[in-house]
Amino acid sequence: MDQELTGGAGMPDSWQRLWAPHRMSYLSGENRPLASNDIPCPFCRVQGIDDEEALIVHRGKEAFVVMNLYPYNAGHLLICANRHVADLTELTDSERSEIFSLTAHAMRTLRKVSKAGGFNLGMNQGDVSGAGVAEHIHQHVIPRWFGDANFMPLIGKTKVMPQLLSETRQALAAAW
Repeated sequence: MDQELTGGAGMPDSWQRLWAPHRMSYLSGENRPLASNDIPCPFCRVQGIDDEEALIVHRGKEAFVVMNLYPYNAGHLLICANRHVADLTELTDSERSEIFSLTAHAMRTLRKVSKAGGFNLGMNQGDVSGAGVAEHIHQHVIPRWFGDANFMPLIGKTKVMPQLLSETRQALAAAW
């Protein structure tokens, strides 16, 4: 039978595939503190790095805004507390207020820069909820557009990112 139709290991078949091997790095624990590795908290680490290198868009008094290294959509931001705490209930009133204020500002900035039509906002509290970095609280701000969830993520389990993280960070930081 023709290899084109049988699809041996890594061989072409009737399915079109876009390979995204960088995702395996994240799934394997790259840049993520896990019980099986000694990686420090990435949100604590980036606070000591230059904003452009760390992909930090804005620094507030008690929280900061950083690009997600493994974005669901272009412009996917994380609003992180400066303090290393895991749970919403561990934040002070002032920290919670600043995180939500920065979230609203991020939404306004993303609308201005990328014409986002809507947003997914969320905090995954704890490993069991799907938090990639469960020890350090962070709010996801994911811009959405009509048609952004086409066949690629639904069938192909692949996202096509139209812009480099550094370019998106530069545009957002300038508009902040």
